[in-house]
Amino acid sequence: MKAVATFLLVICCIAISHAWSCKEAPRLYNVEQIDAGNGMVVGRDRYNRGYFLARNSWYSLGSTYFKHLTVGPAGLWGVSTTSKVYKYIAGNFVQANGITMHQVDAGGNGQLAAVSSSLSATYCLRSSYAQRFKATSTLSWSSLSIRMKYISCNQYGCWGIDSSSRLYFRQVSPTTCSGGSWRQISHVGTPKIIETGSDGTVFLLTTSGKVYQRNGVSSGCPYGTSWSTVSMCMPISHLSYDLGNLWVVTNAKFLLQCTH
Repeated sequence: MKAVATFLLVICCIAISHAWSCKEAPRLYNVEQIDAGNGMVVGRDRYNRGYFLARNSWYSLGSTYFKHLTVGPAGLWGVSTTSKVYKYIAGNFVQANGITMHQVDAGGNGQLAAVSSSLSATYCLRSSYAQRFKATSTLSWSSLSIRMKYISCNQYGCWGIDSSSRLYFRQVSPTTCSGGSWRQISHVGTPKIIETGSDGTVFLLTTSGKVYQRNGVSSGCPYGTSWSTVSMCMPISHLSYDLGNLWVVTNAKFLLQCTH
C-alpha cells in the first residue's frame, strides 16, 4: 500500500500544472496541519505532536499536544488540545492565561489573531502585547466583532471564514487591532481554510479539497478582485504559504512543497 501511495505521489508531482512546480517535501509522517511564516515551517501530526523543519529534517517542538500551530512576525504560537494558548520562548512553550482558543494566526504585522474555542468570537492581540509576552500571564485580547471558524492575517488585513462558510476580509491595525468593517468576499466552492502570506498572497481551500489563489491583491485593493484555480492532482486537506513556497497537505497525508 505504501508503494502504491508513493507511486501516486510521483505521478501527482509530474502532473501538476505548469504554473506550479511541486515536489515531495521532507516527509512528516501522518501530517495534519502545516504553517509557514518568517522563513520558518512548523507542522502537526495526527497525534497532535508539533514539529519544526530545519534543512531536510523535522524536529520535535516538545511534549505539549497541539491542535493548531502558527508562525509569523508575531512569533511561534500554538493552541493545545485543551484550548490553551502558548508562545514559544527560548526553546520552550510558555502558557498564556485567559480566553481559550480554537485557532491562532501569527501572520499579520506583529499582531496575533484568534478564534475562540467555542467558535463564538474572534480576537486580536496587539503587536506590542504579543511581543512583550515572555512569561505566564494573562493576554489582553481585543474583539474583532464577528464569529469565525478560521482566520488568517497578512500585511493588508485579516481574512476569515464564518460558521456558515462565508468569506470575509477586514483591515486591521497591528498596534491597535482597530480597522474598518468586515467585507464579505465572493468565493468559489465551500470555503474550509483561508491562508495568507506575509506578502499579501491569499489561498483558499474548499471542503472538496480544491485550491484557489486570490488575484489582484495590493495595498490599493487588499481584498483582491477574483479567484484562479491552483491545479492539484490530489485532494488537499491543509495548506500554507510563505516566501514563494506553497506547502500543501494531501488527503493521503503527503506533504508537498510547490513553487510558482
